[in-house]
This record gives sequence, C-alpha cells and structure tokens, in this order.
Amino acid sequence: MFDLAATQQAIRDFGFDGWLLYDFRGSNVLARRILDFTPKQFTSRRFAYCIPAHGPPRKLCHRIEPGSLDHLPGDKTIYLKWQEFEAGIQSLVSGMKRVATEYSPRNGNPYVGKVDAGTIELLQSFGCEPLSSGDLVQLFEATWDEEQWQMHLEAERGTTSAFDRAFGFIRDQVQSRGFVRETEVQQVIMQHFAEHGLITDHPPIVGEGPHSGDPHYAPSEEHDAEIREGSFVLVDLWAKLDKPRAVFSDLTRTGFVGTSVPEQYTKIFNIVAAARDAAIARVESAFAKNEVLHGWQVDEACRGVIEAAGYGQYFSHRTGHNIGQETHGNGANMDNLETREDRRVLPRTCFSVEPGIYLPEFGVRSEINVFVDANKKVHVTGGALQREVLAILK
Repeated sequence: MFDLAATQQAIRDFGFDGWLLYDFRGSNVLARRILDFTPKQFTSRRFAYCIPAHGPPRKLCHRIEPGSLDHLPGDKTIYLKWQEFEAGIQSLVSGMKRVATEYSPRNGNPYVGKVDAGTIELLQSFGCEPLSSGDLVQLFEATWDEEQWQMHLEAERGTTSAFDRAFGFIRDQVQSRGFVRETEVQQVIMQHFAEHGLITDHPPIVGEGPHSGDPHYAPSEEHDAEIREGSFVLVDLWAKLDKPRAVFSDLTRTGFVGTSVPEQYTKIFNIVAAARDAAIARVESAFAKNEVLHGWQVDEACRGVIEAAGYGQYFSHRTGHNIGQETHGNGANMDNLETREDRRVLPRTCFSVEPGIYLPEFGVRSEINVFVDANKKVHVTGGALQREVLAILK
C-alpha cells in the first residue's frame, strides 16, 4: 500500500528534492508496482507522478485516461498535446534540482534504468539533475517485514531438508540400481516441495559432471545425464511458501557419489567456500561498523578470493542477487561484474551469496542467503555452511 509520509521521509533521507515516477505502456514496471497498479491495469498513454520532499504530490494524466492516478493523493494536471505534456513535466518538477527517477547513468544498472533517454533529456532541459532512484525503489520493493522474515525461515527449513532428500535418493538409487537420472532427482525435490507447502517458479538444477559446470543448466528429456558412482553433482534449488507475500529461499550444495571426495573437487570447493565466507565477512564488518555498503563491494570481496587463486576467468556471474517475492528481487545485487551495483545493502533486505568456479569437467557453487534485519544484525540462512563436498556414499 502506497504510504506518502514514509515515501517523503525516504526522499528526504536520501537527499532528493523529489521523485518522478513515469511510465508509458508498462515500460516502467518499478513505478507501477510502487504506485500500486494492478497487473491488469493497462494504460495506453504516458503518465507521471511526482512526489516532492515536502508538500502534496503532483499528477500528470492524459485526457483519454484522466483517472489513471485517481487511487493516489495529489493535485492533477490533464494534458492532450505533446506540448502540454512537456509543460506538465516542467510544472511537476518546478522548484526541484535533485530529482530521483528510474535512471541509471550510462545504463550501468539496467535493473533500475526504466526511464527513456528522451525523458531524462527533458528533465535536464528544465534545470533538473536526474539521479537514480535505485535505493528508493528497493526501500519500498525489496524490504521485508517480520511476517516475511518468518516465512523465509520456514521456507529455508523446507529447502535445506530438500538436500537431504535429494542426496539420500541419489545414494539409494545408485546402490540399488547403479544409477539415477538428473530429472528423477529433480522430480523428488519437486515432490518434497509439494509435501512442505512450497512452490517455485522453475524446477531445480541437478547437474552431473560437466553439467555442473554450466551455471544455468536445466535437465530435460534431451539433456538428462545418469548419476553413477564417481559422479560429481550440483543441486541448486529455490522455493517459497504457497502463501501471499511469501519470499524465497535459494540455496546450492554439491556432492560426490563415493565414500571419499577426490582432491580435485576438494581443492575447488575450498576456494569457492573461502570466497563465500569473505563476502559474508564483508557484510558483517560493514554493518558492525555502521558503514554504508554497496552491492559492488560485496562482489569485490568475494571475487578477489577466486581471482587470487587463479580462477577468476571461471567465475562467470555476479556474486549474488536480491531475493524477494520473486527469486530475483528488485533490491541491490552483489555485482561488480555484469553491472556496477551502486545501490546500498539496506536493512530488511535479503540476497544470495553464491560464488562459483565452472570448469569444463565440473563446476562448484556454494549458495547461501543473507538477511540484514531492521537492527542491522546480519543473518546467514540455509542451514549450517557447507564446509566440504558431501561424500554421498559415506
């Protein structure tokens, strides 16, 4: 529910004069969600909603759709001609210099950059300085309340226990029939989710040998390897409670089908685990010292460990992503590879830490979730940290 007082307080806290939320035909999904548009609420003309740091909000709506913002507080201006639209935007931001909007300089963060360049140029022509609303967006889109935190913990219990189910099934099938297929393990995990009231947007990843070296591998009828004694196995699974507003738990673990784990797997796992732990330590240190922490800094701490070990080229994705009602949420990612994540790591947000080294023969990823609560305490979820590759037949 849109909260004007909380929004204006956040605008002031982040040092903006106002926040311009602009959309054309669903081009700015962030603005529409923040302004409480329903998924089926279609608009065919441009609208803008400007929230000043102080005073009533200002609306700009097309004559064909004059009621598109009637569910929100504020004064309304109606436009028809394009000249009236431009004049309307100028009126909305009148008296403002630092204007937040869904903009990313140089498109450095496309998750935030939803406002087109022409609208940015228009703001600049009125003497405004367009600035990224990324931290404002995540404050209202990515923060959890206590109920969501508790739902995450319940989902985490179900996802963590799913590994016991999956690896136990692999052990039993290999011992009884000599092998098990990736898709069979995948189906067992999905059954486990159903039994624990969990849902997911996509079946889990179960990758054997070379398939574990593909970060986004998905087993299918065409690609369905046999897992046998001597196989290295990666399992990546994510799910949330089948309840309104529930949030995800997203975890990855690895195992070896044998009674002991060969050194080649242990060596790579230890590097990945050290990188994971370095990322966690960076977050804990920043909040203990009350420092401002950005997503790129967490990625840098994690990636530096893998690069120092000589495997930087095999860590081919960001360190982590925001987690919310979608697996990949709208808050800060832990990224200084694919994008430079300048958004802050905010209290009451959750994100994954999931470094990986992906070689042609096999790949190792270790994924846990980190939640920073309202008191800035850092929680690591996903059960006990995996400290070694699981020997599945031990």
